Amino acid sequence: MASTELEKKPSQAIDPAEEPSVEWGWHGGFPKGTQIAGWFSVIAVLAMLIGNHQGILSGGEHFKTEDAYLILTAVILAVGLLIDLRRRRTAWRR
Repeated sequence: MASTELEKKPSQAIDPAEEPSVEWGWHGGFPKGTQIAGWFSVIAVLAMLIGNHQGILSGGEHFKTEDAYLILTAVILAVGLLIDLRRRRTAWRR
């Protein structure tokens, strides 16, 4: 029984024409590393809230614009990480 090239080729193979790096090495992602680095970044951004920065005076009250941007950045990162985590957990269902 002769084997054909189609039988040898795995169904999830990556075409070197589409991804040239597949010819010279490993091709994939770091799902755990991405999550760890992402949550570290969220903590680092929130740690920047602690400091001696001054806010803008508006009507006698202090409003720290930089704090709002830091919190917004941390929230966007956290939401993105949660979406990524949910997508990875439900990928097997598709």
